[in-house]
Amino acid sequence: MKPVLLVIRTLALLAGAAVTQVSGATPEEIEAQLLSFLGMKRRPKSSNIVIPEHMIKMYEQQSGLEFETTNFASVGKHTGSANTLRSINSINKDSDSVDDKKSRTYFKFDTRHWPNEELKAAELRVHITPDNQTKRKKLYTLSVLEVISAVKGRQPVLRALDTKTVNAGDSVSSGWYSLDVLPAVERWSSDGKGGGLVVELRAVNQGKEAIRWTVSHPTVLVYTDDGRDGNRMKRDTKPRRKHNRRKFRRRKTNCRRHDLYVDFMDVGWNDWIVAPPGYHAYFCHGECPFPMADHLNSTNHAIVQTLVNSVNPSAVPRACCVPTDLSPISMLYLDEADKVVLKNYKDMVVEGCGCR
Repeated sequence: MKPVLLVIRTLALLAGAAVTQVSGATPEEIEAQLLSFLGMKRRPKSSNIVIPEHMIKMYEQQSGLEFETTNFASVGKHTGSANTLRSINSINKDSDSVDDKKSRTYFKFDTRHWPNEELKAAELRVHITPDNQTKRKKLYTLSVLEVISAVKGRQPVLRALDTKTVNAGDSVSSGWYSLDVLPAVERWSSDGKGGGLVVELRAVNQGKEAIRWTVSHPTVLVYTDDGRDGNRMKRDTKPRRKHNRRKFRRRKTNCRRHDLYVDFMDVGWNDWIVAPPGYHAYFCHGECPFPMADHLNSTNHAIVQTLVNSVNPSAVPRACCVPTDLSPISMLYLDEADKVVLKNYKDMVVEGCGCR
């Protein structure tokens, strides 16, 4: 088997994809099966899309957690069992200005190609900056409203979603704000279309000094659950016991973990998989001899099975060397609709092997 095909097949098997053929399958067929596991029908097109900084930070946060989880542990957000985060940019404009006279701006989002995943949470992330800073305390309400319907010649029907208070006289007021837009995204996903959001900055206490704001980088972040079982467990902080090489030298063919690094550049996926560039998957290989030593991490069933095999090899095969402890990884990539996706996949890295 060619190296590239071997790497693709290994990754697919580790990910739990249903790879049906060992030999004879083309790289395209195996890649299609893996893309199906990732929730995509086709390979994403190479694109010069700029990856939002907050998505990179979220990836770094997920990859650096002290516990292993496929769920997003976001403070203050009810993300539930979500293991996927998508970033959806505005398609009509990236920024606009509002003031006391023109207090609203409209952003449109495209949520077509919606995956068959359970929606858990959604937020509008937007950056606001006062163009003329004031030293006086002047409060504004930052609100997001959903456009329910819009008919030419009539006032649009809007629905208020979330509101926060901003002080134009506070230097901290300039920066990123997050507003809950879950009801809007729920409607968009059920309709199979996109929708519009109105961002409003309205002065609470009127005054002579008018403040002009720049509203920029509107992004809808959508948290979903793809239906695959997650896991959460404390990472073992104790150092792993190092075996005496001399003691086990004669047992070097016994069941143990072996190195396997999956490099996405080698399989030509680095143009749509942003991070990581690859990962240490490892694999289990080796014999499960009788009698079984403690370090082989065997179950009672495996011990009995191997005992019966030692007496009558034709009755039952030996126990197999398989992964007994697996951990997840996070992947940041572009999907087929050019959306930036952060997804957590369970059981991707072999942490321990044993006889089963």
